[in-house]
Amino acid sequence: MRTIVTADALFDGAGVVQNPVIAVEDGEVRSISTREATSLPSGAEVVDFPGAMLAPAFFDVHIHGAAGHDVMEGTAEALGAVGRFLASRGTGSFLATTVTAPLDATLRSLEGLAKLIAHEPVKDSARPLGIHLEGPFLSHAKRGVHPPEYLLEPNVAIFDKLYEASEGKVRLMTLAPELPGAAELAAHAVKRGVRVSLGHSNATAAETRAAIAAGASSATHTFNAMRPLDHREPGILGEVLTDDGIFAELICDGIHSAPEMARIWWRAKGAKRAILVTDAMSAAGMPDGEYQLGGFAVQVANGRATHDGVLAGSVLTIDRALANCIAFTGATVEDGLRLVTANPAAMTGLGDGVGRVAVGLAANLVAVGKDGSLMATMIGGHWAG
Repeated sequence: MRTIVTADALFDGAGVVQNPVIAVEDGEVRSISTREATSLPSGAEVVDFPGAMLAPAFFDVHIHGAAGHDVMEGTAEALGAVGRFLASRGTGSFLATTVTAPLDATLRSLEGLAKLIAHEPVKDSARPLGIHLEGPFLSHAKRGVHPPEYLLEPNVAIFDKLYEASEGKVRLMTLAPELPGAAELAAHAVKRGVRVSLGHSNATAAETRAAIAAGASSATHTFNAMRPLDHREPGILGEVLTDDGIFAELICDGIHSAPEMARIWWRAKGAKRAILVTDAMSAAGMPDGEYQLGGFAVQVANGRATHDGVLAGSVLTIDRALANCIAFTGATVEDGLRLVTANPAAMTGLGDGVGRVAVGLAANLVAVGKDGSLMATMIGGHWAG
């Protein structure tokens, strides 16, 4: 059956269409027109969202788990639970994000994830489009909760082993640019089609510039686990915030960074280079308690996830991050939507199939209110949640 979806406006990943009429059939977008140019067909289900803006389903490039499961479990049960929960909160696509662990355990997780990513999309579930390696090539000084005993210096042979275990599904890698061999590894990873994100780092400005020159294109959870900004040695933050070519993630929950810092990030990176992420772990969508992140325990209480008192991921959802960003920065809904759709798609090089609404693509849509709050989600032509 054909479904017609309408609203006040559509952000299609590039611009805004007023009074859109989107026809969906067999899980795909079949046509996009406007109320002025189209009469609604008889026999179709018409779903209207007055006062709302339609947009592509969200794309989260940094998420470790949700619904009581960690992606490093590498099982269909775990990824299915995560995917269904994410779809209920507006996310259509994500990068399954690892955490530093023993090398053998990471390789097993990558092998399991690779097989699952290759499967056909699951109905009513967000789809993993690849893997984000957060670790093991991180700074001891800014490791956060990553276990120090498993951190490694950048090594092309080890990276290749991880990449092969993932069957080429690694799409993004976090790297500390000050580590010996970081620039060489960045250049090598980029040649293999992997985007490099700078983070968990105590790098100077010069060390950061060297990694950017080698091909790094993004920054991992800006402000968190980074050398503080200094007026004489601006360090990694100074470069990330002032280099107009670099994308920059932010965990916009008001816990990882104060609203004032979100405003600084927004003014520095703007609508073309800012990316919202959750960094969510297995406790997202669950009650307070103890949960797993990779191989260690995390305590969750009152919206904060910690390990030995240090922040350990989040319980944030991307729809909440969008609404927070609009509230904290004053960004328009259209600009806010770019940060969870078009920008992560552009950063990862996946813009042909995600981060936009177009005829022939899967009908993965959201409807959001004027404050960015989520109203509904469609995944593969089916309403989720």
